[in-house]
Amino acid sequence: MAFCIGVDIGGTTVKLGIFEEEGRNIEKWEIPTFTENEGVRILPDIAEAIKKKMVQLELKKEDCLGIGVGVPAPVTKEGVVNGTANLGWKYKEVKKELEELTGISSVIGNDANVAALGEMWQGGGKGKQDLVMVTLGTGVGTGFIVGGKLIVGSHGAGGEGGHIRVNYEETESCGCGNRGCLEQYASATGIVRLAKKKLAQETRDTLLTKKEISAKSVFDAVKAKDDVAMEIAEEFGTYLAYGLSNMAALSDPSIFVIGGGVSKAGSVLIDYVEKKYREVAFFANRDVEFALASLGNDAGIIGAAKLALDAVR
Repeated sequence: MAFCIGVDIGGTTVKLGIFEEEGRNIEKWEIPTFTENEGVRILPDIAEAIKKKMVQLELKKEDCLGIGVGVPAPVTKEGVVNGTANLGWKYKEVKKELEELTGISSVIGNDANVAALGEMWQGGGKGKQDLVMVTLGTGVGTGFIVGGKLIVGSHGAGGEGGHIRVNYEETESCGCGNRGCLEQYASATGIVRLAKKKLAQETRDTLLTKKEISAKSVFDAVKAKDDVAMEIAEEFGTYLAYGLSNMAALSDPSIFVIGGGVSKAGSVLIDYVEKKYREVAFFANRDVEFALASLGNDAGIIGAAKLALDAVR
């Protein structure tokens, strides 16, 4: 039986999955991510976990079509990472090292791009060939797929939509060092930032003064028709709509798939973004679907498996 392996490397855990060619999951599991000493253990631990699982499931190396890996950093086409925010890696030849450790052909991609591939293959964007996946979590990650293929770019940083500038008047810095990035307004931390700024000047009663501020508490208050929370959601939706309209002008997707922790707010979130998007997008890009991601935490391993399959097809 031919199979492939998907690996999603996170700062806390590494998720792994074994899949049949058509996408059926055979097994999934996870191991801790040890980031000490510049993450020296991460790839050896992954290789060991794969070998043990293949022995356990009586799978042969010659039947493995490849290993796909999602990494939280820009990745070049050669599978090289030039630094990560939370793995401890600096310059690392991920593809070369993993292939040496496992003896199996490997393909490496950025985690947001890989998640987009997963959602296109088996999730919210299934059946689409041109899509933008937007992951609203601690930051804003985006993955661009055009004609069924990921946009990677010459430095592995293609499709970094979270760092499109949407506010030229911003004085505070984004985590990337620039100012006014989409990530400063549309991420979970960005929504909290918008809420705190508004509440600092607010005199009206609001549910938000009665609980700790989080993206969830803001959208819970929106669902309760809290006026202040609805205005915060409106501001969030405006910034995200401007960001998406810029992305659409460049890639012309048929669908935006919205995922990440913030997307758990559900369809109410899409309502705030979609309405404003239709107003500000280039006329030829307005007819775009909006959908919530459906694969959850499995998007990474499913997309990584697809990355491996695409490399041999």
